[in-house]
Amino acid sequence: MDQRKMTEAQRAYEAKRAAKAGMSLERWLANKEKDAATERAQAEKTAKAEAATKKPGFFARILEKAQKPL
Repeated sequence: MDQRKMTEAQRAYEAKRAAKAGMSLERWLANKEKDAATERAQAEKTAKAEAATKKPGFFARILEKAQKPL
């Protein structure tokens, strides 16, 4: 999370979590952002893989049949 967007309450909450983990607040936020970026990349990769293996829709199948010679 960007520190400029955090309220004081959010900053205090994150500071408590960082202290519990034995890290500084800045290191905790950097680690949290890195984990979020990794998760987003993994989700994007999974979405692309699903889109590639998806079978063609109804209209795509009809158009494909219409393009074939008799």
